[in-house]
Amino acid sequence: MSAPKAHHPGFLALVNAAKSRVREIDIEQYKAMVAAGEAHALIDVREESEFAAGHVKGAVHLSKGIIERDVEAVFPDPTTTLVLYCGGGFRSALSADNLRAMGYTNAVSLDGGWRALKDSGLPLA
Repeated sequence: MSAPKAHHPGFLALVNAAKSRVREIDIEQYKAMVAAGEAHALIDVREESEFAAGHVKGAVHLSKGIIERDVEAVFPDPTTTLVLYCGGGFRSALSADNLRAMGYTNAVSLDGGWRALKDSGLPLA
């Protein structure tokens, strides 16, 4: 497993502010959600090259760079539960916060992101 990136203070402040406004779940909570059959969409907000290198089977790719532009076309119902993941949970928190600001009431950030998902036992593509 690769080590998390070292991030600059300004970025971390932005992420921490976003995290204070959005719901976060960890991999065990996500696995429980899947096992319980809770309706949701799993969205990979990583870059296209990261998604192409591997992702959770069935995940929708809406990278952080385009999610705000395209989410309403893909998920027009703002009450849909959207579980977002990135590499570790920072970009997904920022994206979930933007979706919250757009009126999406169930945008959730997956803490641990792809690093946790790779080892979760969930099917990968």
